[in-house]
Amino acid sequence: MDIKSRSPGSGLTVMVPAYNEAASIVDTIRSIQAQTLPPEEIIVIDDHSSDNTGDLARSCGVTVLRPPANTGSKAGAQNFALGQVHTPYVMAIDGDTTLAPNAIELLMPAVKEPGVAAACGFVLPRHVRSIWERGRYVEYLFAFTFYKPIQDYYGKPMISSGCFSVYRTDLLKANGAWSTRTMAEDMDLTWTYYEAGHGVRFVPEAVCYPIEPHNYHFMSKQLKRWSHGFVQNVRCHWSGLLQIPFLRTMVVVALWDATTAAIAYFLILPLLAIFVNPLFLLGYLIDIPCVAVPVLYKAVGRKEVVKSLASLPSFFLLRFVNSLFVLEAVWSEIVMRRTLKVYEKGH
Repeated sequence: MDIKSRSPGSGLTVMVPAYNEAASIVDTIRSIQAQTLPPEEIIVIDDHSSDNTGDLARSCGVTVLRPPANTGSKAGAQNFALGQVHTPYVMAIDGDTTLAPNAIELLMPAVKEPGVAAACGFVLPRHVRSIWERGRYVEYLFAFTFYKPIQDYYGKPMISSGCFSVYRTDLLKANGAWSTRTMAEDMDLTWTYYEAGHGVRFVPEAVCYPIEPHNYHFMSKQLKRWSHGFVQNVRCHWSGLLQIPFLRTMVVVALWDATTAAIAYFLILPLLAIFVNPLFLLGYLIDIPCVAVPVLYKAVGRKEVVKSLASLPSFFLLRFVNSLFVLEAVWSEIVMRRTLKVYEKGH
């Protein structure tokens, strides 16, 4: 089981939950091992994979833990390994995610600040080829360039992203680790920290690259899980959110943007333009620059202007599809009281 990869002095253990990640696990591990600040230990949780994920991870010289049965979720896999963590800090990285070479070095100072329990970095899709990957690429450029810095300014990033976040181990264990009560364990943990008075930081310079769904089949699984996870967390945390004005506002804005705004954009504006006055189409001239300006701002720095412009139409398609999933989640979780309990991978 346990061939260990250690680097003394960082005070960090990296956990990689992995279920059938044979195609990507080696790249993930190698990107962690190549960091300018390597962790003291890398633990891969082979969550009872049916492929050779565990063997490939073990061949890279890291600790591999395998539960006796599949834990049912990423949170369950991470909780299984948390008892093996004895460093002051622990990082969670998805088994399909690679890191920029200096990502850990740039992220670690934030979690060491007084009162901070967790810190997260900038997320960008590793592949940008299909319509769905392009939509997610623009979505991430927009969210992590516009929304996330504002949230960090007020000390309240909405989510410490589960694909790449670092935590203080003592606070994580005191919190009971990652809850399995929702489909979005990273959001659940983040909001729980806020309710307990702890801080979370966002570090845009620390970049990671997950593999995003490349077709509708996998994207639909991810959107369903994320939408239900969001609504489940609103239900679980609403009384606590009422006591945190900025976070409460961000949750309301997110719900409005994912439902009302998207419906207005794709349904109400076209109908008004057809049956009332074509001038209603000017609404698009307001919305499109609101997305395009921060996206292009970030794309210029990354020398990806052409890629971002070519991907903008895909973003609006993804936003519309996402709104349908959020509406379905609200109907199922709030109205029908049918809670999503089965965790399905999104790629």
